[in-house]
Amino acid sequence: MTRRLSDLELLRELEPTVAAGLSRHLAAAREWLPHEVVPWSRGRNFSGEDGMAWAAEQSTLSPAVRAAFELNLLTEDNLPSYHHALAARLGLDGAWGAWVHRWTAEEARHATAIRDYLVVSRAVDPVALERDRMATLQTGWSDATTNVLRSLVYVSLQELATRISHANTGRLAGDPAADALLAPIAADENLHMVFYRDLVAAALDLAQDQTLEALADEVDAFTMPGASVPGFRRRSVLVAAAGIYDVRQHKDDVIVPLLRHWRALSLAAESDAGRRAQDRLAARLKALEDTARRYEARRVAGRGPFTGRPR
Repeated sequence: MTRRLSDLELLRELEPTVAAGLSRHLAAAREWLPHEVVPWSRGRNFSGEDGMAWAAEQSTLSPAVRAAFELNLLTEDNLPSYHHALAARLGLDGAWGAWVHRWTAEEARHATAIRDYLVVSRAVDPVALERDRMATLQTGWSDATTNVLRSLVYVSLQELATRISHANTGRLAGDPAADALLAPIAADENLHMVFYRDLVAAALDLAQDQTLEALADEVDAFTMPGASVPGFRRRSVLVAAAGIYDVRQHKDDVIVPLLRHWRALSLAAESDAGRRAQDRLAARLKALEDTARRYEARRVAGRGPFTGRPR
């Protein structure tokens, strides 16, 4: 019979992988300092005798890139909720706790740097941004996953998706300062993804079919943590239409590479539950491909992005 482990057993048995992954992460991470990548010389007061109130024409960013910046920043702003969820699920003892604290410190730097760039560059309305920040944090974020395995799969997907979104935002911003800012942030997100990806791989070695079930559940249910941000749908449509992050990228650049790395569809399942999970993964990939093609057809026809969720 295929092995099934409790959350406590998984946390204990995965801790050596966590310790090794944290050591590798610290060796690979490159220090970068937000104050060195923010173009401070662009800044000026918004109020007072020498101030100038913000106006939309001051922004050099396209509406889609502006929406991506806002969405990415407001998502990063919800860090207190993410830290709480990880701490509650993974604990703050030993290697797990050391990782959670390190991850939190790096993610906090992202929000600080992005906000400073947007404000000094007058790229977005600072009043609207602050009001959305207040609303986002007061809404918070709840972890919809139900166990350790699903949480590890979720963050693997989410970190890779975030890396792609940040990198494409910088590339399309038309501002070298934006690209220079988002490049190290995307690099951080990639290292976070590698850490979680390797934990899922280790979990497959420990409890293969149980992990396959978690994969199927999360690939099917995945939503970005920014879904609770005010104006998420409007902003996400702009982002998708600009090719910053859309269904095609979600399938081809996030889900498929991770499933291939984990050999999720080629492993010999040990139980009917494992085989059903693989069937569900294959079906989900097909549904995402169908959605991506409909989206692309609508874009070619000039009707805008397809935003429905396939089932």
